[in-house]
Amino acid sequence: SVNETFDTLKSLDTMCDLVPEVKYPRIPGYRPKPEDRFGNAWVWRCDIAGAPFGKLFGKSVAITDNTAVAGVPMSNGSQLLDGYMPEYDATVITRILDAGGRIVGKAACDDFCFGAMGFSAVDGYISNPEHPEQRVGGSSGGSAVLVATGQVDLAIGADQSGSVRVPAAWTGTVGLKPTFGLVPYTGVVPVEPSVDHVGPITRNVSDCALFLEVIAGNDSLDGRQAITIEIPDYSKMLEVNMTGKVIGVLQEGFQTCTQETQAAVREFLATVVQAGFVLKRVSVPLHLH
Repeated sequence: SVNETFDTLKSLDTMCDLVPEVKYPRIPGYRPKPEDRFGNAWVWRCDIAGAPFGKLFGKSVAITDNTAVAGVPMSNGSQLLDGYMPEYDATVITRILDAGGRIVGKAACDDFCFGAMGFSAVDGYISNPEHPEQRVGGSSGGSAVLVATGQVDLAIGADQSGSVRVPAAWTGTVGLKPTFGLVPYTGVVPVEPSVDHVGPITRNVSDCALFLEVIAGNDSLDGRQAITIEIPDYSKMLEVNMTGKVIGVLQEGFQTCTQETQAAVREFLATVVQAGFVLKRVSVPLHLH
């Protein structure tokens, strides 16, 4: 009966939720003054030291403000979450700290991560302090700016339809949207599970590969992940001789780009050919639709 169902639900309500352990001590930190927000890229400053060793030891990390850091306010770029403070660390946060990373603050993102330009964040337009006339992209624009300008070594961003890749491309950093389910989204504010990804933003490919090693893998909480996920040493894979490796070049990808963009991509392709890569022209007519 309905009453029996309600009794069961009441029983469930008395049970404690599983709250992941918060391993590393921290204080809430502080909201920086407008002049210290670095083009509105910083939302909050804190200082959480991880393990005294590990792959990320000695590296400072910024976290996009849709990712839970226990005891540190999280806005997800919106006034609607004003005053919200997570009780637990997202899985990627725990892994960063376990690997020796030092979390030094939360980076601005578009309002609820809906946007690719970086102008709807709670503190306003995210500007590039070195190139104020240029957009930085979004929604993880704050993370990309802080990495590009040397405020931090590494940053976490979230990507649904370009929210890591767009700001990375527009700031000259390396942003990776990982393979679906490779990195657990647990503790990150979702947009839609079938398109949610969380990934690294770094200044170079080597750091990106190392960062991916740390945050990837099953956490037994994200239902989108395979039970077992093999995580290779991505950073060591970069040491392999790339001579003869094939890079596919999507021909239809050029048709909707400006001449300036086409020229930049072709210049890059010429560089990788000199490094020993082989280019292969690939056509996917459906790409235009």
